[in-house]
Amino acid sequence: MPFVPTDPLGIDELLAPEDLAIRDTVRDWAAERVLPHIAGWYESGELPGIRELARELGALGALGMSLEGYGCAGASAVQYGLACLELEAADSGIRSLVSVQGSLAMYAIWKYGSEEQKQRWLPGMAAGELIGCFGLTEPDVGSDPAAMRTYAKRDGTDWVLNGRKMWITNGSVAAVAVVWAQTDGGIRGFAVPTDSAGFSAPEIKHKWSLRASVTSELVMDDVRLPADAVLPGVTGLKGPLGCLSHARYGIIWGAMGAARASFETALDYAKTREQFGKPIGGFQLTQAKLADMALELHKGILLAHHLGRRMDAGTLRPEQISFGKLNNVREAIDICRTARTILGANGISLEYPVMRHATNLESVLTYEGTVEMHQLVLGKALTGLDAFR
Repeated sequence: MPFVPTDPLGIDELLAPEDLAIRDTVRDWAAERVLPHIAGWYESGELPGIRELARELGALGALGMSLEGYGCAGASAVQYGLACLELEAADSGIRSLVSVQGSLAMYAIWKYGSEEQKQRWLPGMAAGELIGCFGLTEPDVGSDPAAMRTYAKRDGTDWVLNGRKMWITNGSVAAVAVVWAQTDGGIRGFAVPTDSAGFSAPEIKHKWSLRASVTSELVMDDVRLPADAVLPGVTGLKGPLGCLSHARYGIIWGAMGAARASFETALDYAKTREQFGKPIGGFQLTQAKLADMALELHKGILLAHHLGRRMDAGTLRPEQISFGKLNNVREAIDICRTARTILGANGISLEYPVMRHATNLESVLTYEGTVEMHQLVLGKALTGLDAFR
């Protein structure tokens, strides 16, 4: 068989026809609905028509894609990963919309919620009619969620919720916020209708990364919730951390989408841009860069495939998710930076996607677990010694 520069290892041969069909459907949607507009959205720092995009993604089956029932697609982990790759190849902000909706907000309700909560929220969220967000990170508490200050106190049969959450994707457009709070009985999750009195979600502006994404602060000032707002299926940090593991898995694939878009842009550019009388792709140093980029890109995709098969088999461990997130995001940023050098000054232009992907990945590198946190997760697994404290 001939060598295919876009699939040098023949990874597509690992995919079933239905896998390829899902991947191509999401790729075509992104090419039609996102790519023609994304540079303008990024430059203006907004994501116009987010509700319409959410409904379209719901119609594709991309929201809560790997969940069963309640209008969800019930896709495999590999199929969900392929969708994340294609969405982030368009833009990290679009993949973040889908990831927060499905892998965090919907997953929390699906995994830990009551049947009444599932029936109330999940069908509308799967269809994209309702948008959700996930409130864990706080202004003064990032990597140590056990130190969160948001507190829910019982008042008769009700709960009264006070606190703030920061850097919350989808917050300003959400109909429901899954908020994690301290209680007298430990950390609990709450499904909070965003029209509740005392709840507000001002949008965060002046970002240099994830500009085509709605990012918000959640403010809860004596928000009174009925007893059935609490997620009954979990108490403690294992609740939010379980959701984060599900979302981090999607990042492992998504980062490779940003890397692929940057690599393919650099490859095409190197074959047409001339210097000293020939295309720059004909120079040894450029070819060395392209070869190294291709190695890390396709190793990362293979790693994502392997972890996806393990998730489908029910054998994927949190440490392995840390392995994938740490490696793939770090390598994706390096690929983007190398691609920028091949494009030269054009690499900083929004006419090309490279710098946009690079700046987006700076956020992906630190959200849902910084480099240092994932290094310590792996260090503890390797040595048996806890260096977190």
